[in-house]
Amino acid sequence: MSLKEQLANDLADALRQGDDTRKSTIRMLMSAISTEEVAGAERRELGDDEVLKVVARQVKQRRDSIEEFEKAGREDLAQKEAAELQILRAYMPEQAGREEIEAEARKVIDEIGATGLQDKGKVMKAIMPRLAGRAEGRDINDVVTQQLSAL
Repeated sequence: MSLKEQLANDLADALRQGDDTRKSTIRMLMSAISTEEVAGAERRELGDDEVLKVVARQVKQRRDSIEEFEKAGREDLAQKEAAELQILRAYMPEQAGREEIEAEARKVIDEIGATGLQDKGKVMKAIMPRLAGRAEGRDINDVVTQQLSAL
C-alpha cells in the first residue's frame, strides 16, 4: 500500500472516529501533496519517496512553529502544533539517532578524504541523501561541523 493510500485510509478512520485533530492534519498533508503534484509545467503523481519529502517539510514546519509559539508565550498554539507533529511523525521512517548520524558522517568523511571545515560542503552533499527523511538537516550539520572541527 502506498503512503498516499495509507493517508486516505487513515483519513477515513479519523472521520469515523470523530478525531478532529487527526482529520485536519491528514487533510492538510494531503493538500500539501496535491499542491506538490500540480506544481510545475505538468501534473505528476508523487511516489512514496517524494511524499516522504512533503511529510518531512510539514514536520519541520511544525517544529519551527512550536519554537516560535513558545517564544511568543502562546502555549495553546504550541500544543496544537505539537499534536499535529505527533500525527505527522507516524508517517516518517524511524529517525536516526545521534550515534547513527555520527557513524555515517565518519564514513563519508573517510570516503571523501575531508581534512577540515573547508570540506564541509562536500561532506554535506554526500551525507544528506544517505540520511534523507531519517534525520534533520540541522542535526546532520551539527555532527558534521563537530567532526570536521576535530580534524
